[in-house]
Amino acid sequence: MTVEDGVWTMKGLSRNDPGRIRSWQELEEYIDGVGFLPLFSCGIEGFSVEEKTSAHSWWTGNRDEDPWEWREIIAAHRTIAYGKFFDGKAGFIGREWMPYFVNFRRNGYDFDARWDDGLASRREKLIMDILTDRDGDGDITFPDRRILSTQLKKLAGFGKDGEKNFPGIMTGLQMQLYLVITDFRRRKNKKGEEYGMAVSIPQPPEAVWGYDAVTAAYRESPSKSRERIEQRIRELFPGAKEQSITELIGRGQQ
Repeated sequence: MTVEDGVWTMKGLSRNDPGRIRSWQELEEYIDGVGFLPLFSCGIEGFSVEEKTSAHSWWTGNRDEDPWEWREIIAAHRTIAYGKFFDGKAGFIGREWMPYFVNFRRNGYDFDARWDDGLASRREKLIMDILTDRDGDGDITFPDRRILSTQLKKLAGFGKDGEKNFPGIMTGLQMQLYLVITDFRRRKNKKGEEYGMAVSIPQPPEAVWGYDAVTAAYRESPSKSRERIEQRIRELFPGAKEQSITELIGRGQQ
């Protein structure tokens, strides 16, 4: 998206463009092919859902045509990861490339090891403790626990008189691939009626795809995983600038 005279303008294609993606199924197939994809334009021309879909289909509420709705469908489908993965902004990562992003972004650390080494914040741990368990040996486990982010905020002690910056902490945990968004649901009033905008459900990727699959790239160095990701972008977009790539995928965690 760009801002022109104070108005947000989409960079998408026309409805008549034969190359545009026309359904969430086509989008899933495309993401699987390229490996990972930001939701909105990102500084690398052509590398986003926005630029592969119709500019006039967004925010219509039509789940058959609206890419904003597709992100909810794809997240709930659980074959591709969705979350704030690219410079703190939303996007998708396919199953093949997820282990490399996990290894690179986590710097090879499981969250409990990061905490033990003093590299995770207390507020991050408050959130992760709600979404994970411990077995009899004290090892971390990943139940399929589906909690609305609004509920998670309260359970973890964030709010007016509690911990601060819940959105920022959540974005950081997604950037590190400790959390992904696995569904969206609307809140219900006392009568059981849905209201308001859809609310995300965050979970550790291990709870969805299993620990071994998610951490399969731990066997290589985080820097090697980053090189793989950068090389993939250069294969797809040979003219991409180094600065744009670094802004998109980051330099890694310390």
